[in-house]
Parts: sequence; C-alpha cells; structure tokens
Amino acid sequence: MLRIVVLVSGGGTNLQAIIDGIADGSITNTELAGVISNNKTVKSLERARAAGIFAECVSPKDYESRELFNDALLEKVDELQPDLIVLAGFLVKVPPRMVERYSGRIINIHPSLIPSFCGVGYYGLKVHEKALERGVKVTGATVHFVTEGMDEGPIIAQKPVPVEEGDTPETLQRRVMEQAEWILLPRAIDDIANDRVRIVDGRVVRG
Repeated sequence: MLRIVVLVSGGGTNLQAIIDGIADGSITNTELAGVISNNKTVKSLERARAAGIFAECVSPKDYESRELFNDALLEKVDELQPDLIVLAGFLVKVPPRMVERYSGRIINIHPSLIPSFCGVGYYGLKVHEKALERGVKVTGATVHFVTEGMDEGPIIAQKPVPVEEGDTPETLQRRVMEQAEWILLPRAIDDIANDRVRIVDGRVVRG
C-alpha cells in the first residue's frame, strides 16, 4: 500500500481529485496519510478534514527563518512516513534536504507542457497569462518527479489542452485543470502505486 502525503497551498482541487480517485477506486493500492499546507485558511485543509484525513498547516510565517521552517516541514513530513510526496499546487520551494531524502519519491503537477512556461516565477495564473501572451494554440499539464532544479525532474505524463479564442487566464486555467490536471495526477499516483513507472538514466520508463 502506497502511503502518500499531499502538500498544497490553495483550494485543493487536485487534492480533491486524489481523494475522489481513492474513494472511487481509480487510484488503487494507495492511502492518503496526510495533507500539509503552508496556509492556515485554505479550503484544501477543509477538504482533507471532511474526508477524515489528517491535515495540518506548517507556515513559514510561524518561524523566524526559512531554515527553521524547512526543518519543521521536513519533520512533519517524516512523521507521516510517506512512500510518495505529492505536490498539488504547493507554491513553496521544497527544501533541498527533503528532495535529497525523498529522491525519486516526490512528484509535482505543473499547468503547462514542460519545458514551456515553467521554472522560477511560473505558477498559478501566471503560467496561463504567459501562454496567452505568447499566443500558443495548445497548452496542457505535466506530472513530473521533483529534483532540485525547478520543474526539471523526469516527466511522468503530459496531456495537451486546446487554447480557445477569447480565453482569459481564468478560463484557460479551469480548462487545463478539468481536461488535464485532474486526470493526469490521479493516474500518475496509481501508476506509481502499481509499479508501472520507474526512472532509468534520468528518464521515466513504463513497465
């Protein structure tokens, strides 16, 4: 049974897709051990508690330095003993010690087709704003393993989503979530839980 811990910063729609996937059996051999947010008042914590899942906030605002926050975050994650850490809209840079300790066991969902519109400064609506500014006709989402480089880890899966005439960042964000993110992330967790993917020479292979 794969124990996962989900790290979130916002409303938790991807978290809800995971909760629903475990409940309806589309994510198998998986249990959600806990949810951690860096924000106290976000809906993601409510979603977790409503589903009977441990949920807690570890906020950098409560610590005198980023180093102390990083230590507290890693300690809380360690307490939950995850086999896999899932970044589902987590807008805090993951501490290098966490990346090292859980190497090959952290995944992230990013709202573009990496390597487009990714890296430092590309998060949330900013990704979709830049995609519309550039005039791309297709965008999408990517699930990838996390390494120390921002959005540079091995790609697990991608799904394209069309950009439509008259799109705003908000409408495009919603379409990418509905048509890509909420599908890709649960599927990737299920694949990992059932040993369908592995990293070989820095790339993800299946089977």
